[in-house]
Amino acid sequence: MTLSDILYPVLALGGIGLVLGLGLGWAAKKLKSDENPLLGEVRGLLPGANCGGCGCAGCDAFAAALLDGSARPASCTVGGQACVTALCGLLGLPAETAERRSAFVRCGGCAAKSAARYAYSGLEDCGALARMPAGGPKLCSYGCLGGGSCRAACRFGAVTVADGLAAVDGEKCTACGRCVKACPKKIIAIVPREKKVKVACASQDAGKAVRVSCSVGCIGCKLCEKACKYGAIRVTGNLARIDYEKCAQCGECVKKCPGKCIAHLE
Repeated sequence: MTLSDILYPVLALGGIGLVLGLGLGWAAKKLKSDENPLLGEVRGLLPGANCGGCGCAGCDAFAAALLDGSARPASCTVGGQACVTALCGLLGLPAETAERRSAFVRCGGCAAKSAARYAYSGLEDCGALARMPAGGPKLCSYGCLGGGSCRAACRFGAVTVADGLAAVDGEKCTACGRCVKACPKKIIAIVPREKKVKVACASQDAGKAVRVSCSVGCIGCKLCEKACKYGAIRVTGNLARIDYEKCAQCGECVKKCPGKCIAHLE
């Protein structure tokens, strides 16, 4: 092998690297020149959780969306009112109020209150449990599996699991929605924090089947619907559902619910 056999390939690769480097440098300079000068300031006001609760891929994407007008400051659920106020001031937007929201597990069927279809011993993961026969060991196919996938997904320590049932600490919850995505049964919902009356059930089975599977399940009796003078609660698909825009938190539905699946919860 001669010197030229070694030298020419090295020079060729070096030339390609130089051209690519110059191209990337030009592209970076071009893109930087088009960047909104406020982007860094907006990004600096955000909490940096990159949770996706605002509907964007992360804080960088949310900052860009704020600047192009496709997002509102109040959409940041983690930063709280101080963050929203600062963003509105920086962007020259009318003041917005950050609506406090939190996740809620629409199930009250802990192991002591719900029947089991079969005994299970294995991986404690909701995805694995949901792939078991009949969708899991609980007799109620809609109920919380208690495997803790929501707890693992939460970055804020807001989710706990006890006696086979997940629960959310509203004070710690930032409504980022990661637990919602992690739940294979889709029974975790994001609800207004100040609305305390909630239906802790997601079953759409008929009342007779619910009575067999869970002592605190909704049986679709409509007593709650008849008791509400605001038209805020309706029973559809065998399940009571609350319209929080109409709900006055009077608690009449709580009093009438025979299964106590509607409760005034913190």
